[in-house]
Formats: sequence, C-alpha cells, structure tokens
Amino acid sequence: MNDPVIILKSLSDKNRIRIVKLLEKRKLCVCELAFILGITQPSVSRHLKKLKSAGLIKDEQEGFWTNYFLAKPHNRNTRRLIENVCQCLDENSTIKCDLRKAMKVNRVKLCCR
Repeated sequence: MNDPVIILKSLSDKNRIRIVKLLEKRKLCVCELAFILGITQPSVSRHLKKLKSAGLIKDEQEGFWTNYFLAKPHNRNTRRLIENVCQCLDENSTIKCDLRKAMKVNRVKLCCR
C-alpha cells in the first residue's frame, strides 16, 4: 500500500469513501455495509474488492461472517493520507448518518434472515 495513485483511485467513489470511514470506526460485514449504505451486497463486495486490492482494507473470518476492517499502513505517508481523508469526512452529513446507522445495526437480525 505505498502507491498514492492506486490509493487515491480506490477512494474515487463515494461509496468506497463511505466504507473506509465506517471501517475506521469498527469491523463490519457485507450485510451491515449494504444496509448502512443502502446498496446491494454484490455492489458492496465489488467496492470491498477494490479497496482490498489497493491494500486499504483486510478481512478476517469470524464464524458465519467475514469482517472487514481498515489495514494499518506501514508507510508513514500512506498512513497520514488515509488519516487526512478520514478526518476531512468528519463533518459530512452523509457520513454522520452512516455512522448513526452503524451504531444501531444488528448483524444477527440483518444477516440471518
């Protein structure tokens, strides 16, 4: 995750930016992200694939769920770039709404229908 062009290209979509900001706060699964963003699970999966290939996120298996979370960049400049992007979004009304939804989402009810 050292190429700023790859990182910035991966952040060039509003939903991917929203995902990064959500994952800054906590680990989430595809079902949770789809619900919060109001988009389909296949769309979320495509966005996650792009973010993962850019090295911005990682995943881990937890029983039934695959949890996604922000990767910890080793490069100081990359880390600052991600921190700055996330900080710029703190006052965005869409992001604030997403974060409120994230606090209320119940993955057991949502994913096990």
